[in-house]
Amino acid sequence: MSYRKLNGKGIIVSAPSGSGKTTIVRHLLGQDLQLAFSVSATNRPARGDEKDGEDYYFLSTKEFKSRIINEEFIEWEEVYENQFYGTLLEELQRIWNDEQHVIFDVDVIGGVNLKKKLGKNALSIFIKPPSIETLSERLQNRKTDSEEQIARRLEKASQEMKEAKNFDLIIVNDDLDTACSEAYDAIKKFLN
Repeated sequence: MSYRKLNGKGIIVSAPSGSGKTTIVRHLLGQDLQLAFSVSATNRPARGDEKDGEDYYFLSTKEFKSRIINEEFIEWEEVYENQFYGTLLEELQRIWNDEQHVIFDVDVIGGVNLKKKLGKNALSIFIKPPSIETLSERLQNRKTDSEEQIARRLEKASQEMKEAKNFDLIIVNDDLDTACSEAYDAIKKFLN
């Protein structure tokens, strides 16, 4: 299946880890926008109470690489060394077949790549933290990563912030309600 044959609409939400994109996406899914969540694939192990097929499709490294070779992803990336994430073409088709719009919660490079492939059929939104210091606090408060992982995420965030210019809209998440409202308004306008 080629992504060139796919013609539904997509909402791409990207941000450095800890910026609040997943919280904003969950809020948007509960609104009157006919959005369905695109479940990404990864080869990393599940964290906490994450469920296969709901939070991610958890694949072995061998299966992930096999799907890359078979061109089953619209986009994929090695986010960290030997840690892959990607969006399966069959996931988009499933959602569009249900007459829904796809909403993506993806890392920044994945978001840029999706926008390139979906073009005018996608609205790309970059969720920006108010500062790197705030981002550091949020990551530490999540208590899901080691200090080493947090340091790695913060280093990556500095690079990802430079990609914000490649998105259609930048929303600074210094107040969650305001950020959710801004995202909702932009998406409603895009879909109409």
